Amino acid sequence: MEKEIKINFEVIPSYEQLSDIEKTLFDKAKNIRQNAYAPYSNFFVGCALLLENGEIITGSNQENAAYPSGLCAERTAIFWTSANYPNEKIKKIFVIGGPKDDLSSTPIPPCGGCRQSILEYEAKQKDVIEIYFTSPKGEIIKTKSVRDLLPFSFDGTFL
Repeated sequence: MEKEIKINFEVIPSYEQLSDIEKTLFDKAKNIRQNAYAPYSNFFVGCALLLENGEIITGSNQENAAYPSGLCAERTAIFWTSANYPNEKIKKIFVIGGPKDDLSSTPIPPCGGCRQSILEYEAKQKDVIEIYFTSPKGEIIKTKSVRDLLPFSFDGTFL
């Protein structure tokens, strides 16, 4: 029997249509993206997290010649946040990615490993995390939870 899965997401056509806090997250993710260390892939990603206490944490991808020793921007920011704010909830994640000098308008979603890590933190904090992803220009995709990007998810309830 074949079944269909539907996901919910919102398309925000442009930066100008973001709220003030969303613009702040966009700007911080775009700026930190320039600090990515990506000499092998030339794929630069920036991430900004909004914590429940109002703090904004940023991260960028960090590569290593010994693949897969590098780390994505999302996990860099999430793991640092968990180490330094272990009891603070992550409310929003904003991700901007793409080749360093390519101003493509294709939204770049979190990779599978990052989706799984975000899922773990949703479970840990017992609350969803809004995810926004985009490229340096163009439309922005927003989901209310990582489960919209990872419909067949694996979490601690299986263990």
